Amino acid sequence: MTEATPERRYHHGDLRRTLIETALEVMREEQNWQFTLREIARRAGVSHAAPYKHFPDKAALLTALAMIGFDQLRIELIQARSDAGDDPRAVLLPMARAYVDFGNDNPALYRLMFGAEGVNRSDVHLSENAISVFDTVMDVLQRGQLDGAFRPRPVRDQATACWSLLHGLTMLSIDGLLLPEKVGLEPLDAAFRTITEGVARSDENGKMSDVL
Repeated sequence: MTEATPERRYHHGDLRRTLIETALEVMREEQNWQFTLREIARRAGVSHAAPYKHFPDKAALLTALAMIGFDQLRIELIQARSDAGDDPRAVLLPMARAYVDFGNDNPALYRLMFGAEGVNRSDVHLSENAISVFDTVMDVLQRGQLDGAFRPRPVRDQATACWSLLHGLTMLSIDGLLLPEKVGLEPLDAAFRTITEGVARSDENGKMSDVL
């Protein structure tokens, strides 16, 4: 751990938030979650026993961090949707980019959300935090179907396919495996187009909408 980081003080009543913010800071600095509750307490400027008032063990803290990650991801997706306007066909691509950008900007947090040992994955992924991210994507797909822009398929199936592709792209991007010698110079844009073309509804001439 980084010993030079000064200890911080917390306001009375904000201990839980202080511990979470400290843990997120450590993750950003060290790009992993191999810290201990003792280290988080030291850096937060509290006693070694203080974290146990809110988190019975490290897994509980990691679970809270993962759920915060989903909250932050949802905010990014909603912002991308808002910036893109009302046309569902123009929304899906910016949301896909926002998803991958979130993973690239927060690699340790993203890995924690999907792959940390010791975290109860069903608790995390069936939480309202994670479900709301999935629902945000389903809402766009459903509106696109109602508008006639997207293929009339089970919305949950389409959302699952989009999520699977985006998660794979994000992990490949985080790991630096989208090598141009292998996948070309613009692999993300090419993959995003494939996603949007997969759900887009053809016009009467069999062509995709120009917005895609």
